[in-house]
Amino acid sequence: MDWQAFGLTLRLAALVSGLLLLLGLPVAYWIAFSRWRWKFLVEALVALPIVLPPTVLGFYVLIALGFRSPLGRWWESLTGHSLAFTFPGLVIGSLLYSLPFAVQPLAAAFGAVNPKLLAASATLGASRLETFFRITLPLSSAGLVTGVALSFAHTLGEFGVVLMVGGNIPGVTRTISIAIYDRVQAGEYAAANREALVLLLLSFAILTAVYGWNRKALMVGTWK
Repeated sequence: MDWQAFGLTLRLAALVSGLLLLLGLPVAYWIAFSRWRWKFLVEALVALPIVLPPTVLGFYVLIALGFRSPLGRWWESLTGHSLAFTFPGLVIGSLLYSLPFAVQPLAAAFGAVNPKLLAASATLGASRLETFFRITLPLSSAGLVTGVALSFAHTLGEFGVVLMVGGNIPGVTRTISIAIYDRVQAGEYAAANREALVLLLLSFAILTAVYGWNRKALMVGTWK
């Protein structure tokens, strides 16, 4: 078991899912409640990583992080090295790749909140921010849990994007999915099976916990 790659993968998944929670909340809220006529363009853009081949997304992220791009030049002037093939570059690529898995469950949950409750809150003098934290967010807990869990699990299994953006640098950008690929290429099928089995069981445990929690929340809400 490549524990170094496994630990890096867990750190990447935790950081990405946490950042997506912060970034996804305002995006999902806007998608759920905006009445802009061209909103579907933003929705399509957010959902694009679901259908886009990971190598295509990884290629364009790599170009965007390179020394010829404004972001790449700014990072190099700040740190003295390129943003590509580094852990921060890996985080950026993973954020883009897992974005829809955080935003879509949140937007669906926000959109399912009874508008009468929001109107009542406004009538009582609550601001939009107060309404969001006191009504919208608590009633959207299922979408919140689902978005965080899916983005975490999705990041665990990334391969194409992380390979394109981060390469295969041990201790820096080598994730467990890349380690499994290397095992297979070397003919080490027993070791690859052990590492793949760990990912399989971990992903299954995450999804089981999410579905179980959401079912319990639904039953409690129905009982009330």
